[in-house]
Amino acid sequence: QVQLVESGGGLVEAGGSLRLSCTMSGRTHTLGVVGWFRQAAGKEREFVAAISWANENTHYADSVKGRFAISRDYGKSTVYLTMNNLQIEDAAVYYCNADNLAPNYYMSAIQQGQLRGFWGQGTQVTVSS
Repeated sequence: QVQLVESGGGLVEAGGSLRLSCTMSGRTHTLGVVGWFRQAAGKEREFVAAISWANENTHYADSVKGRFAISRDYGKSTVYLTMNNLQIEDAAVYYCNADNLAPNYYMSAIQQGQLRGFWGQGTQVTVSS
């Protein structure tokens, strides 16, 4: 079991920045990948970014490439999502997910809509114009 707690959400003006944190506890030594997802009102949850727990390889959705950066602090069992140049369409509840899958299987599971793993409770990001 792995427990995840997201934090760092809030209200920001368009063009601004936020850094989200996902702090984990439990059997973190079994993790393969940690990812960030978001769900806007009335829309389905979508993939944002993921990082390999072992070697820090990263993956990004096209919509956030060049603006968002995912990173991890192994010693603190924490994954960060640094979001720059936030736009109105970035407003959503952001969720952290952790799984013991290898990165290629994790990304395949996302594409097939079959991702499981452990989820946090989410943190709200609101972007004003």
